[in-house]
Formats: sequence, structure tokens, C-alpha cells
Amino acid sequence: MSENVVVNYKTVASFSPERFTPVPFGQSEHSRALLVCLEPGQFIPVHSPGVDITFVILEGEGTLVAGDHELEVGPGALAFAAAGQARGLRARTRLIAVHVVAPPPTEEDHTAVMAGLRRGSWR
Repeated sequence: MSENVVVNYKTVASFSPERFTPVPFGQSEHSRALLVCLEPGQFIPVHSPGVDITFVILEGEGTLVAGDHELEVGPGALAFAAAGQARGLRARTRLIAVHVVAPPPTEEDHTAVMAGLRRGSWR
């Protein structure tokens, strides 16, 4: 997928009772864009992969880790974490966010995320 337009993000939002749901909507060799959908209590474990990430919170409330910051966030919150910095997201309410990752993450970049999900551990 090299280019995609979503006129209304609500039409592609998808939720799962098991864990957060990533919905990719664009990728190139340089970056990947996705909608991330979380039910209350779901999370993306705090991890520090070798890719940059930008967060945009569209709906909902939760806790965001970006670099040295851990903040309560809601609609309109923006954050950036450079490669190697900590990042993670935990939903207090149903939450929808945009993530733009550069370069696109590898399986190795997701190792810590998958391990945290298996443990059921945010940190």
C-alpha cells in the first residue's frame, strides 16, 4: 500500500475484545500510518524500538508514554518519540489514535510489544 485516503476514520475503526487493533491505512519504504483502536483497559506495552513514532489522539482518554513523559491524554493530544525512546499507550475509555512510524517497524521492533501483551503487562 503506497497511498490511501480515509474520508472518515470512524468507517475503518475496528475493535477486538482481546487486545488493541491496528488498522493500517498507508505505507511506503519510509513510513507507515495506522489507526490504533483500544477498548478500555487495553494497551500497547511501553517499549523502545528503533523507529520514530508520532501519536495523534482522536477519541477517548488514556495514558501515553513518549520519551521521558507519562501523561493523561484525550482528543487532540499530540506526541513524538524518537527511535530508542520509550513509548506506549493505555486506554481508560474507548480510544482511537493515529500512529505514524518511520521507518516502518520490523518484527524485531514488535518483540517487546508482543512479550508485554503475552504477560498482560503495560510496563
